[in-house]
Formats: sequence, structure tokens, C-alpha cells
Amino acid sequence: MLGKGVVGGGGGTKAPKPSFVSYVRPEEIHTNEKEVTEKEVTLHLLPGEQLLCEASTVLKYVQEDSCQHGVYGRLVCTDFKIAFLGDDESALDNDETQFKNKVIGENDITLHCVDQIYGVFDEKKKTLFGQLKKYPEKLIIHCKDLRVFQFCLRYTKEEEVKRIVSGIIHHTQAPKLLKRLFLFSYATAAQNNTVTDPKNHTVMFDTLKDWCWELERTKGNMKYKAVSVNEGYKVCESVTRWLASKRSSINRRQKEKPHLYLEGDLRQFGLPAYFVVPTPLPEENVQRFQGHGIPIWCWSCHNGSALLKMSALPKEQDDGILQIQKSFLDGIYKTIHRPPYEIVKTEDLSSNFLSLQEIQTAYSKFKQLFLIDNSTEFWDTDIKWFSLLESSSWLDIIRRCLKKAIEITECMEAQNMNVLLLEENASDLCCLISSLVQLMMDPHCRTRIGFQSLIQKEWVMGGHCFLDRCNHLRQNDKEEVPVFLLFLDCVWQLVHQHPPAFEFTETYLTVLSDSLYIPIFSTFFFNSPHQKDTNMGREGQDTQSKPLNLLTVWDWSVQFEPKAQTLLKNPLYVEKPKLDKGQRKGMRFKHQRQLSLPLTQSKSSPKRGFFREETDHLIKNLLGKRISKLINSSDELQDNFREFYDSWHSKSTDYHGLLLPHIEGPEIKVWAQRYLRWIPEAQILGGGQVATLSKLLEMMEEVQSLQEKIDERHHSQQAPQAEAPCLLRNSARLSSLFPFALLQRHSSKPVLPTSGWKALGDEDDLAKREDEFVDLGDV
Repeated sequence: MLGKGVVGGGGGTKAPKPSFVSYVRPEEIHTNEKEVTEKEVTLHLLPGEQLLCEASTVLKYVQEDSCQHGVYGRLVCTDFKIAFLGDDESALDNDETQFKNKVIGENDITLHCVDQIYGVFDEKKKTLFGQLKKYPEKLIIHCKDLRVFQFCLRYTKEEEVKRIVSGIIHHTQAPKLLKRLFLFSYATAAQNNTVTDPKNHTVMFDTLKDWCWELERTKGNMKYKAVSVNEGYKVCESVTRWLASKRSSINRRQKEKPHLYLEGDLRQFGLPAYFVVPTPLPEENVQRFQGHGIPIWCWSCHNGSALLKMSALPKEQDDGILQIQKSFLDGIYKTIHRPPYEIVKTEDLSSNFLSLQEIQTAYSKFKQLFLIDNSTEFWDTDIKWFSLLESSSWLDIIRRCLKKAIEITECMEAQNMNVLLLEENASDLCCLISSLVQLMMDPHCRTRIGFQSLIQKEWVMGGHCFLDRCNHLRQNDKEEVPVFLLFLDCVWQLVHQHPPAFEFTETYLTVLSDSLYIPIFSTFFFNSPHQKDTNMGREGQDTQSKPLNLLTVWDWSVQFEPKAQTLLKNPLYVEKPKLDKGQRKGMRFKHQRQLSLPLTQSKSSPKRGFFREETDHLIKNLLGKRISKLINSSDELQDNFREFYDSWHSKSTDYHGLLLPHIEGPEIKVWAQRYLRWIPEAQILGGGQVATLSKLLEMMEEVQSLQEKIDERHHSQQAPQAEAPCLLRNSARLSSLFPFALLQRHSSKPVLPTSGWKALGDEDDLAKREDEFVDLGDV
């Protein structure tokens, strides 16, 4: 009975804390009731990885119904990960778990992936942080990839409990220095073993040649030029000297938290070594305000319109400096706004769009819906699922992002206008919106290489502060905002609605989001290219030490075997047909929908506000014609957007042309594979999209087989076709959350919370209805 009381984690009488190590052997409480082997599971360490602390006789709980069963093993903490080494690891190594990550195992958690740590004291769950006076009998770890791990420590030696709990808390929550990240230990240890994937053709945009190639590809080289004014980060170094001269005044202005003021200024280093500006712009203007106030080119449309971005000038109190800034901006505006030849529409994302605080708050609420500790908690929250989902506002934020991208697309595509995105540092919402616009308008960005190049250009070289936004250093929780994850969620909406238009799958997007927290890749662990090159030793030419050569996340062979990588490529992707010379004559590089889009003046909006007509005349008289014009233009914008949006969706889809998402209420969905993949109760055995995909692949194989027979008759050799994911074909039973939740054993009968189901009758009635439930495990 004592053994049963230890394993059971929920309900029942409170078990007294033993004053001894244990009178029950681990073999007696093992879930599988098998004899535990004496063979110790080996801990696999990466180059440069060091073991910090460990504890034996630890039970890792497995969710199943209202009871909790455990697997016996060791819990270890290294300077890279937390790992659980179970005694039945060999049982898990079967043919069905073929989608494996070679870097992170099923029971591994990178230190950067830890979100919250909880301890259970006398059946009460409390957040753990800092130095502990009392140590928990149960450890719960919530991960940023939404996994939940529960470890029972009742049968672990007291000294080991203190060591492992303190070690995990310290190494996951204590503030770190950049140079102390495992990224540098791994790069140093694997210096001579780093091999670049020869199949990786992602454009990194770290050379002038890359930017010239992108200008040529988009036909933007007629109006824009690639510049090297910041080569060697000369502009950034001038900012460094400027900050040093102002350091004393910074300390006087913010005596309490001077580092916060400095942090904002240091983000001016986001300017890459090479970038693109309008051709008429003098290069010396870039250095005047350390790169701020300069229109930086993002992308050019087929009709000549362009997407630009600009970071705001530093706020100043001095009237003289303000006048200088105004004159500078007037000159810049005249350079890019030359009607009727060049018309620019500005979008101020800092004041007229989402705030980072809104994104942070929404996601904090949203993620709690998926961090489920046990089956009972799942069914408790299932009753109020829709109200909790709506109150988080996460889906509404996704909708607003997509809508803003469509509005900008309409300006460029239908009105042939340049669009200038404005933001304080042009490194958060500018990255998000500009990437979405290019994804909708440029089919190249919907290929895997094109998508990876887009992220390199707009996010990595665009100076998105991954280090701060992911809080990798644990220095400031307020700076942690999932802007990049929001972007991936928006991309998933497009992939989900238009699968044939994308060369990559939702599984690709999911593992890309997981890669945010794997510190062996440099892609998502720096705030700017300048910060990366400075810390990797690439700036100084006279240094004796060899610069470190870091991996990029785009080398997928580091994480997955070729067999598993097939799940990252969409077999339903419709490749662009190649045209022969006769067909190319007379071809214009335009989207097929361009000519059908209405170009007539929009009608006045039929939706009038309360007393709108009565107040229009008063506004014009009191505030002048300028404010009245802004109000009317807002109505016109909505009309143009609606007409453009409805017109596009009324026609058949060209997967190699303009691509717009549906943004009406139910069309914006939860990214089930990413958010629900670790919850056994949420999966559908033999159902979901994977079942549909499996049938489509069968049809594709039949068509391909027939094509091969036809080719054999004509004695011609066909080019090798992309192989359909064999993991789908070989799996006997698939889950809706494949490939992350393959054949998880669980009971489908919910533990119904009686407090929310009184209308169904008393508990006796519910017990009588037990037979009404269908056990999906037997289907």
C-alpha cells in the first residue's frame, strides 16, 4: 500500500512524508511491472557539454487518467540541458519513433526552454525561485515548447534533492552573461568538427553580393542601391563612442536603473554591415543619426512599388536639435516621395498598431491553456475552453497582423504606392509585417530556401533582438515578447489555408519554433549582426585567435536524419511550371489577378458612427480641413481594403501569384500541432489532417506509378521525383498530432468535473452514462 501511495499523485488521503530513504524498492512501483535492469543508461554529451549535478531514484510521472504512473531513472543537469535517463529507454527505441531530434531527446529540456519551475509541498503547488529553505517532494517543469515534466523526489536522497533542485533553479533562472552561454562552449569544442550542409542554399545576406542578388531578383536595382557604409560596423562603432561620451549624463538622468536606458541605446547596433537604400540618398546621411531616420529597402514589387522601413530618430528635448531633425526628415521624405512618379504611404506601427505589451499579455494567457499537468485539469478547462481562448486575445492579434499585411499589400499591388513602415527601432513589428507582406506577394518566399532567406534578411540582419525577446540571458522578463513566434503562427494560418502554395509543412514551422531554444545555433541567440560578429571574433583583423564558426539553424541535418527531413517538405506543393521560349514571349511579370482588381475610386463608407453626420461639419470647422481629410481617408482605406480582399477571394487561387488569407472569425484557428502535441487527450487516433494527407499520398504514388509505366513505354528516363514521407506510409496507426504524438497510450474517458455539469444530473447519473463513452483506443 505504501508503494501505491507514493506513485499516486492526485486525490486520496495525504501521504506522510517519510523520514527514511525508502522501504519500497523502485522495482515495486515501476509502471510496466517489469524487472528493472541493472544496466545504467548512458548520458550523451555534446562537444563542450559538462555534467553539473544529478539525482538517482527519481520517478518521471506519465499522464494517464486521474492516476499518475512513473518511470524510474536518473535526473541530470548539464550546462546545456536537463535530462531524464529512464531505465526503459530501450523500450522507447522502436520503429514508430522515427522522427527524432538528434540534438534534443524526448526527455531532454534545454536550459533556455525552461519557462517556469514549480514544487509540490504537502500537495500544494508553488513557484520555485532563488534559494530554498525547504525542498519539494515533487518537481514540475513547464517548458517554452509547452511540454510539462513531473518528477517525484520522495525516494531520492535528501542531499541529491537539494543538489538537483538548486542546480536546476540556478542554471535556468539566474541572469547570465552572453559569453557564458553554451553556444560559445559548443562552438569552441566543435571548432574543427563543424560541417556545413552542402544542400543549404539559404541566402545569409552577410555580404554585399547577397543584397545585390536580391535587388536583381526583385527588379529593385533600378531605384535602389546596396551600400557598404557600415562595413566593419563603422556606424555602429561611432554609436559606441557616442554612448561612451554620454555615459555620465545617462547615469545622472536614470540613477535608479541606468542599465535600462543604455539597453535602449544599444539596440541602435541593429544596422547590418550591408543594406539597401534609395539611389538618390547620399551615403553620408546614414551616419548623421547612427542609421535612424533612414529609409531601408525591404522588397520591390513587380509593378515598381517598394516596401521600406525606418527607425525613429532619438527623442530630444532641445529645440535646436529638434529643428535639425525636422529638416533632416523633410529632406529624406522629399527623396522618396516625388509625386506623381513616387508616392509613399507611411504606416506608423509604434502608435497605430499593436504594442509589445499586448502581445506579451495575450500570449501569457494563451499558453496557460496548453500547460496541462494532468488529465483531470484538461477536462476541467475543457468546459470553458472557448471563453478562455477568446479572453486571451491571441487569435485576434494574429487576425490584426494579417489584416495589416493585407492593407499594405493592397497599397502596393492595387494602388502602386511605396509603403514606409515606421517603428522606434524598426526591429519588432517592422520585421513581422514586412515578412508577411513578402510572403503574400512573393512566391519565392513560399519555398523553403526563400522562406529561410526571408528570415535571414528581415529578422536576423534586420536586427530583431532575439536575445532579449526570448530572454535567453534571463536579465529582464519584461523584454520577453514572442514576436517571432507570432510571425510563425501567422505563417501557419497561411500554410493551413493554402497548403499547395508552400514548399514546407507545418511540421517545419513547429521544429523551427523549437529551435529558438537550442543554443548550438547562432541564428536566434543575438540581438544584431554587430553583436554576433563582435563576440565571435570576426571584427578584429589583428587577432591571433581564429574566429569561431557557428552553426545556423538552417543546417537541418544537424537535428534530423534524411528520413525525418522528408516531413519538413510538403509533398502537395505545386511547383511553378517551366515555360518554353515560345510561351515566354509577351509574358509580363505580373500577378494574374492584377488586371482584374478594381482601380475605381471607392465609395463612401455606408457605416456611419453615432451622430457621425451631425459631427462631420463641426469637426471641419473646429479642427480644419487637415483633420477632416484624415477621417475621410480612413474610411477610404477600409473601402479599398474590403474591395481588394473580396475581389481576390472571389476568384480561383493562383498558388504562384498573390496569396491572401481568410481573416474572418472562424478562419483564424489554433495551431494544433504546436500547442496540443504534448496533450494525449487532445489527439485523435487515425484522424485529423494526417489521415487526409496519407490518402492523398497514396493517390500521388498511384499517379507516379502510372507515369513511370508510360515513360517506360516511350523508353525515356524520368527525373527523380520527390519521395513521399515514408514515415506516413509505414506507420500502422497515425495520430492527429503526428509526428510528435505517435501512438500515445491513454484512456479517452474524461474525468468529468461535476461542478460544471450539474445540468446533466447527479453523480450517480454520470456513473450510469459511463458506457456511453467510446474508447478510441479500441477503434
